[in-house]
Amino acid sequence: MNIGIYIYEDAEVLDFSGPFEVFSTASRFLKKKEKFNVYLISEENKITKARGGYQVLANHSFADCPNLDVLIVSGGVHTREMKKENVQKWIKEQSKKVHLTTSVCTGAFLLASSKVIKKQNVTTYWEDCEDLQEEFPKLNVIENKRWVEDDSIITSGGISAGIDMSLYLVSKLHSKDLAIKTANQMEFDWTVNK
Repeated sequence: MNIGIYIYEDAEVLDFSGPFEVFSTASRFLKKKEKFNVYLISEENKITKARGGYQVLANHSFADCPNLDVLIVSGGVHTREMKKENVQKWIKEQSKKVHLTTSVCTGAFLLASSKVIKKQNVTTYWEDCEDLQEEFPKLNVIENKRWVEDDSIITSGGISAGIDMSLYLVSKLHSKDLAIKTANQMEFDWTVNK
């Protein structure tokens, strides 16, 4: 199963590193043919400077991205990405191909601006819930949830909430037992939505 995590300039480091760690840790418990293939994907094949100057070279660019089963769009300083036609088109195209389209933090703004989400129940970083609702009034923005699932769309709150959502994805794609083992291996106190 191929998990693609979209990163960009000024993406929040834990928004992409947290989910990457969850899926790569979960794979330690799986047989070779069951393992998750986790890829960081950027628009172009060059070093991406995330928040705080954290430099990352993605596994793939849009040009050579493998077929994905799950797309995770990270948050961060997202406003520039919302104006990039190429990015909007790529996210929209990927969402039609994958089984699950997800976002961490303000990645929800990118899903909304690319028209992947239009009327769904969603969430985002607590500080940006009001802005998301105002900018995209047909969405039902839910506050105080670590993640919100609406059919094949799953959005999470900010930063560390992406780890909680990714553990939920592991439970959904494989088993709750694997998600619990993964959280324990990471020494992470998994917050499960009520």
